[in-house]
Amino acid sequence: MADVIKLSELPADQVPEKLRWEYYFDFQAHPFAHSSLVTEAKSVIDVLGKIGGYAKSWLAEKVDEMGKADSVKLLTEADFPNRGVGSFRALLAEGAVFDPSYYVGSNSGEPGTICLDKGAKLLGSVIYPAEGDIYIGADSLVEPGVGIKGPTIAMEGNEIRQGTYLRGNVILGANSGGAAYRGELKNVVMMNDANFPHPSYLGDSICGFSTHFGNQVTAANLGIFQGLRERAKRTNVVIAVDGQQYDLGLVKMGVVMGDLAQVGCSSVVAPGTLIGPNCVAYGLCNIDRGLYDARTLFKNKAIGANVIEIGTIDPSRI
Repeated sequence: MADVIKLSELPADQVPEKLRWEYYFDFQAHPFAHSSLVTEAKSVIDVLGKIGGYAKSWLAEKVDEMGKADSVKLLTEADFPNRGVGSFRALLAEGAVFDPSYYVGSNSGEPGTICLDKGAKLLGSVIYPAEGDIYIGADSLVEPGVGIKGPTIAMEGNEIRQGTYLRGNVILGANSGGAAYRGELKNVVMMNDANFPHPSYLGDSICGFSTHFGNQVTAANLGIFQGLRERAKRTNVVIAVDGQQYDLGLVKMGVVMGDLAQVGCSSVVAPGTLIGPNCVAYGLCNIDRGLYDARTLFKNKAIGANVIEIGTIDPSRI
């Protein structure tokens, strides 16, 4: 078996092409407000460990910027009696509406801040500003029944539907129309027009421009047998790239999906999977761990492979 190379120990110029961000994302064709998080990383895998730090820094600057604007309205926990615990601040730009159902604020130190840009609406949601700051971009809608932990950034035009759970270290790009969120996300970057509109889970992942998860698609971020091990004995994800094995330096990793990749309904993506741009997976696919080149087509052909037996129905016997 070939030696396993630790990706973290490679100089930037020795990182293989298919582990670099350029293979997956085209920021010239599809600009992204947070592209520096990706472009300044040594590898696309390296981005996953930087999401939280980047989000906290960006949010601190946004809080400072909005806090200095004369047109921004300040609210605190005093404006929402008997709706939560602890303290927080909410900064509302012109036309923004903030009406949470419950909050879990800070009991010590600096209170967390929720920023709503112009025309944004957060209605009947549960927020956790004690976990970190939260930003909701202009003209975005956060529906009742959503849960949001900071640090979280949701850029303009997003539709965050009832049942969504943003567990922190989440960055959602801008939505130009037709995309939405409803599932559970943790330590994730979703670029502009990424679509995650149905109940699913996605953790420790990066999804490019206009990527799409069909209904009930999920991407696991921990191997099923790893879950049987004591935490201290879990091993890093290892994948092959052009015949060479690489230790990615992460115990938990979901999926990296290049621009415009699409995964059909009820498919499952194994932990530690990299899917190039313009890939398409039919429904009910089981996508194994590994790296898949751009424009790969995944098909589940159970009927054609005689896995499913086809018969006929006699209505008179029903």
